Amino acid sequence: MEQNELYPIFLKVTELQVLIVGAGNVGLEKLTFLLKSSPNANVTVVAINVLPELIELAQKHDVNIIKSAYDIRFLEGKQLVIAATDNVEVNIEVYKDCKKKNILVNVADNKPYCDFYMGGIVTKGNIKIAISTNGKSPTLAKRLRQFFEEVIPDNINDLADNLHSFRKTITGDFKEKVNSLNELTKGIIQNKE
Repeated sequence: MEQNELYPIFLKVTELQVLIVGAGNVGLEKLTFLLKSSPNANVTVVAINVLPELIELAQKHDVNIIKSAYDIRFLEGKQLVIAATDNVEVNIEVYKDCKKKNILVNVADNKPYCDFYMGGIVTKGNIKIAISTNGKSPTLAKRLRQFFEEVIPDNINDLADNLHSFRKTITGDFKEKVNSLNELTKGIIQNKE
């Protein structure tokens, strides 16, 4: 059985410089996905042609749009790049330029040219769950996201806040604190046999 060896991380994209190359349907999809999860992400979009919907979204979120063809100079100071043009050669050029500069890059719909994938994300307050199918099926990730959005209670954020407050009051060493929190939270997940 094949195993997904991706390592999930949660990036503070408000503190990183993100570049999206391309502002057509795929660029809009990537920007929408990024801003849905992180509305204050620090993003610049570079493209010759920009969809009106992307311009509208960018204005709502203070996203910088540069109407230009891609050039390596746009990578200056960037830490994360998404290539989402409808030109495969340009996307691969972006990928190669990012590799030279040690910048993490995702080339939309081109798995061999991705350092990371943008999977499904479930967010309820401070609770965030990332879902990956290892690039195999974005549709399955979408369906799993919908499932978890339905089954995770809306008040889960209150529980997280209460546990955070309780955690501050626990005394003892690390192991004792972990045991206390484990005991307190064991009823959250119940075996259904």
